[in-house]
Amino acid sequence: MTRDTAITNATEYFDAGTFQSDLSALVSFRSESQNPAPEASAEARRYLVEAMQPRLEAMGFACEIVDNPNPKGGPLLLGERVEGRDLPTILTYGHGDTVLGQEGMWRDGLQPWDITEEGDRLYGRGTADNKSQHLINIAALESVLAVRGSLGFNTRIVIEMSEEVGSVGLPEIFRTYKDRLTADVLIASDGPRLQPEVPTMFMGSRGGTTFDLVVETHEGAHHSGNWGGLLADPAMILAHALACITDARGQIKVPEWRPDSLTDTVREALRDLPVQGGEGPDVDPDWGEESLTPAERVFGWNSFAVLAMVSGVPDAPVNAISGWARATCQLRFVVGTDPEDVVPALRRHLDAHGFDRVQIRPHDRGFFAATRLDPTHPWAQFVGHSIRETAGELHVLPNLAGSLPNDSFTDILELPTIWVPHSYRGCSQHAPNEHVLKPVCRDALRVMAGVFWDIGEKPTPG
Repeated sequence: MTRDTAITNATEYFDAGTFQSDLSALVSFRSESQNPAPEASAEARRYLVEAMQPRLEAMGFACEIVDNPNPKGGPLLLGERVEGRDLPTILTYGHGDTVLGQEGMWRDGLQPWDITEEGDRLYGRGTADNKSQHLINIAALESVLAVRGSLGFNTRIVIEMSEEVGSVGLPEIFRTYKDRLTADVLIASDGPRLQPEVPTMFMGSRGGTTFDLVVETHEGAHHSGNWGGLLADPAMILAHALACITDARGQIKVPEWRPDSLTDTVREALRDLPVQGGEGPDVDPDWGEESLTPAERVFGWNSFAVLAMVSGVPDAPVNAISGWARATCQLRFVVGTDPEDVVPALRRHLDAHGFDRVQIRPHDRGFFAATRLDPTHPWAQFVGHSIRETAGELHVLPNLAGSLPNDSFTDILELPTIWVPHSYRGCSQHAPNEHVLKPVCRDALRVMAGVFWDIGEKPTPG
């Protein structure tokens, strides 16, 4: 009954092919939370009832499936496994919903709802985000249970089905069930490792908010010869408005969007972190805030992006001045940026530069707030030490560059949050050909088995 035995047990779960077959079963659920069809909502409930609840109950969890108070959100599973009121309590989390499957857009030989194995890759929608990640953590708990006969701590779990639509309803459910979700720490998994071969740990995330910038100048489209020089061009107005938000290298010019939270402590934590790794594109060295390192730009600063732009009929242009133009935009922001002031600050900035005709239309998904836990926090130190003991090395981030509903855990449940991601940056999440790397999944099972073993074995932060 040793730590090494629990890690070996988790490794054998992978090597025997059981992990892959279990993941294949999870991927087969078409749990698209972005799909408004009634059958998609039914599939979300089936995922919890058929895939999650029986497995957790077999481990000794008492489970309840809770309806979402927001009609746009799917149900949640709340589970609890109690071994002793004097023991530490760990909360873990995952989401079983995915973005749209994007059938017909995957390359030949791949389908979103069937696992396809090619070399070290397992393809399928939700493999990386987030089905493999919560499967790994559940299997790691099972490995500890199988070896020790107990965990040595209490466990609570949340599996939501609305993360890909902004975790709608999650804050309300957390407020309603706060007493049932009380814990000492959140330990969960989402997002990518910095480098596939090295575990990553982060303690928060950048916030994110999405909105459309719209210019409407006149009804219909009008001949560009007969009306050129007489009618305002909405695409040109929109392009100039966008150009006043950042400069030519993407440096933000909206004063309230420039954070003051890049402290010396955060800079030190980011100093030696790599930002290039896996099979993603090369980093553009001349893009972003000029005075910052690449790691500081993506983990310690705000970034503005234009996700899509359209005016007229791009696929079949005609000789006409369009009456409208639209850009879908997003701000990713770190701690120190007021999320409630993101849109008002932009309104003030556009008006000050003469762009009062540009409308700002926030998306109804709302936003995730930015969060960050000090890397010296005792729970960060505890989990980090455990991971290093198993893997030998670890990348530690103050916060993830992406966004997730961490603010519900920090602000409502008032928990320190530790995230240990099990994917990698080239995984194509949210895109066709989504996949995970088998070596990363195998290593993650070992890492998490070690973490859960140590929580039940060693003195934990009080």
